[in-house]
Amino acid sequence: MTDAFFGTDLFSDLERLQRQMTGVFGGFPSSIRAGRFGTFPAINVGATDDSIEIVAFAPGVKQEDFEVSIDRGLLTISGERRSVWSNDMPESRRYAQERFVGAFRRVIELPEGADPDKVQARYANGCLSVSVGKREASKPRAITVQ
Repeated sequence: MTDAFFGTDLFSDLERLQRQMTGVFGGFPSSIRAGRFGTFPAINVGATDDSIEIVAFAPGVKQEDFEVSIDRGLLTISGERRSVWSNDMPESRRYAQERFVGAFRRVIELPEGADPDKVQARYANGCLSVSVGKREASKPRAITVQ
């Protein structure tokens, strides 16, 4: 393909289009699994040899407003984040509200080796940490070679 046919450099046009699209959609994760926009709370899921660790980032939620349950291999974190605007201020007008307010629910599928009888949850500094123990049969173990 030549410049004479298109009248311009096609790759320069594509690069310009990509820069414009990045400007419009800038800040988004490069991986579709890296972020789910509109979901609250954001979560991290990891594992150790002994447990599956889930951290839900939920600043502004009170400990008593969380509900954590486990059923058929699904861990559910639900609750509600209340407004910081008090009801006794009717004369105040909101010009913008970017902070999520309302009920939320996140469901995490646990691996097969998760033990629903070994669950601990704790809330500190805006983070809900849930630890789900693994069954003994699913833990890694060293095998002696004879």
